[in-house]
Amino acid sequence: MDHDERLLHSSSFGAAAAAYAEHRPDYAQAAVRWVLEAAPGSRVLDLGAGTGKLTATLVASGAEVVAVEPDPAMLSELRRALPTVRALPGSAEVIPLPDASVDAVLAGNAMHWFDMAVAGPEIARVLAPGGVLGGLWNVIDDRVGWAAELERVGGSAAVGPRDTLGNWRTATSDLHLPDTGAARFGWPEQAEFPHGQRRTADSLVATLATRAGMLVMPPQEREATLGRIRAFLASSPETAHGGFTLPMLTGVLRVRRL
Repeated sequence: MDHDERLLHSSSFGAAAAAYAEHRPDYAQAAVRWVLEAAPGSRVLDLGAGTGKLTATLVASGAEVVAVEPDPAMLSELRRALPTVRALPGSAEVIPLPDASVDAVLAGNAMHWFDMAVAGPEIARVLAPGGVLGGLWNVIDDRVGWAAELERVGGSAAVGPRDTLGNWRTATSDLHLPDTGAARFGWPEQAEFPHGQRRTADSLVATLATRAGMLVMPPQEREATLGRIRAFLASSPETAHGGFTLPMLTGVLRVRRL
């Protein structure tokens, strides 16, 4: 994805901020604990925080959290849902925090949108020595038959290259790590943690409709894609009758600032 295309996709979420807040899943608490256990303290930045899905999990963990989000509509949803959290406008490329002010920087389903040539030095700047950078992605467990078929039916716009367990390790292994001359980072570690989200066919369609690839799609094509997904869910015995659990994992990429 080139710079202009990445910008188009990353800026698409504001138009669907309320739906994103309603339908996107939270993150596995075990995944958050795994990142934070390597941090030297409890000051945490949720970077590219969106509507606060990861922020809420961080708050529940007992961390001292500040959230930074560039999109005004997403930031408004975050502030509505979590009014006691310090939530600031800003971006990974321009972080509105002092030097060495946090012990961990976490990004939930956001790090792939960062321009790491610029964001890397910024993340290194706000991290205390020994601090941790963690990228978290909720991925569909495509080892489950119907979930793998959903990927085929929905196509890459609905279920993208970082959205399934089979692809996320390769897609995130070393593509988004800081590259800075001012601070060194250690060797990246990856791990996955079981997770899941209760859905109905309608709410799963609504969730997939908040994917960036779907949001930038021409309306007629988007409706056709969502129609195929609805038809598949109606025909699958696992999803055709009431509620079900979407099988997921929270995948994590963790690296320490030396």
